[in-house]
Amino acid sequence: MAEKVTFENALKRLEEIAEKLENPAEELDNAVKLYEEGVKLAAICNKYIDEAEQKITILSKSGEQNFVPEEE
Repeated sequence: MAEKVTFENALKRLEEIAEKLENPAEELDNAVKLYEEGVKLAAICNKYIDEAEQKITILSKSGEQNFVPEEE
């Protein structure tokens, strides 16, 4: 079974890939493989971000419904 990639690990690897792709000496075949890996990692990061945004929205709405202002 494949190990789940964390957001932080995916982002770190994306940064590494970006640095390698900025090197003009990178061989084309390897650059294409790195790009492909980067696209997959970017999708993983976007999924994590979307899930976090959904949780924040739910928590915000829940907090608004349960909010009782303090009387002065």
